[in-house]
Amino acid sequence: MPVLAAIDLGANSVRLSIARFVGKRRRVIHQDREVVRLGAAVFRHGQLDPEAMAQTVKVLRRFRRACVRLGARQVRVVATSALRDAANARIFQDWVRTATGWNVEIISGLEEGRLIHLGISTYARLRSARVLLVDLGGGSCEFTVSVDGHIRAMHSLSLGAVRLTQEFLPRDPPRRKDLARLRAYIAEQLERIAPEVRKAKIQLTLATSGTAAALAVLSGGGSITRAALAAHMRRLAKSDAAARSKMRGVGPRRAEIIVAGAALFSEMLPCFGLNGFRYSPLGLRDGLLAQMAAEMGGGETRQIAAERWDALQAMGRHYGVDPAHAERVRAHVLWLFRRLRRLHQLPLEYAEWLGAAAMLYEVGNYVNRTGARRHAYYLIAHSEIFGYTAAQRHLIAALARYQGRSRPPADDIGLIRGAALLRLARALDQSRKPLAAPRLVVGAQAVRLTVAGELELWALEKERPYFRALFARDLDLRARGD
Repeated sequence: MPVLAAIDLGANSVRLSIARFVGKRRRVIHQDREVVRLGAAVFRHGQLDPEAMAQTVKVLRRFRRACVRLGARQVRVVATSALRDAANARIFQDWVRTATGWNVEIISGLEEGRLIHLGISTYARLRSARVLLVDLGGGSCEFTVSVDGHIRAMHSLSLGAVRLTQEFLPRDPPRRKDLARLRAYIAEQLERIAPEVRKAKIQLTLATSGTAAALAVLSGGGSITRAALAAHMRRLAKSDAAARSKMRGVGPRRAEIIVAGAALFSEMLPCFGLNGFRYSPLGLRDGLLAQMAAEMGGGETRQIAAERWDALQAMGRHYGVDPAHAERVRAHVLWLFRRLRRLHQLPLEYAEWLGAAAMLYEVGNYVNRTGARRHAYYLIAHSEIFGYTAAQRHLIAALARYQGRSRPPADDIGLIRGAALLRLARALDQSRKPLAAPRLVVGAQAVRLTVAGELELWALEKERPYFRALFARDLDLRARGD
């Protein structure tokens, strides 16, 4: 019964969820939240404020005590727009590491949206096939179009409630002129993505933010219609923060930024052609927990597998990779991974990284065939590939990088053996056409590999010395029919 913890360092709030997992079922056993306004100074000056950092570290120490008390086996801490934009983010990361021992992972807006989608897809029963997910944070807002559980479009816009409040609403209550400018700006930004959203013919809109939760309470339930939202907007805009804080579901800290948040939803509905939205309590932390639970189990959920496969195929298409060849190489490397497990002794998760590298190792040709392996490394390591962390992308990139004449660093035995397996898999499809399946027998002195195709035999012959050096076995190559 592993206990896992997820922490979301947002621009407005810091949130903790701790859950106990039994198989694929989870039970949330502890939650905590505090408004720290970590991003407030960032949106004005580009730097995290020392007092906000100190307050956040204090909260994280409290979270750590809860994690220790409840026996959390793994804790993942992610930061969003505030640290993405802060010039002194590294100082804060070092401070947190010293104070708690935790590494703060700064994720992109698109990864933030993917994790929210994963959390909702994993823990909510969605009856609608076409769903728009909206997560309004302090510094950014993520919009995700999901069709039949697959992400079809995703956008992260700098339309966070704290950011918009600071930029457009200097007075309280806000002046009519300032509100008009705010709404005009929001509309202009939303119109950039509106055609794509309207084309998706959304059946259900889910909002996951604190502002959405407050608006849902004001509406007396989980759903907010366009008419109800317009009424809330008028009421909120006419009140000052003290009056807003007394409204049911708002509170003193939300009162400071809810006008800007409500304005975003008010502009979003007509712009996207929507009648309303529903609040969902699920969000980023739920996606983190789902991802950790899948990885700790040595596997992946169907949703994570689908996200990864969609992302690999999309990147391959973008860079002109031959999909039939890539999928055959992937099938070969996974087959070799299973059959040669006794020799390579790589962790099970390496199969996923090898399969991904097989799908993408040729992307560097899009830039230039000269130096294609180096280009492949850069493109893979620095691209947004859903379902893979930055560290995982760098490993996949390294596996793709060492498919030419150069060899991996001598001290990275996992990379050395993984890259060698991928080289063999590439050789098994050297002619780039479907052939009879190869056969493999692992013996005490040699590995006998029987293949069809003269080009395949030629390519494999070149790998024999390296194979012998790595695995202390001869590679006994035979043609089918010999």
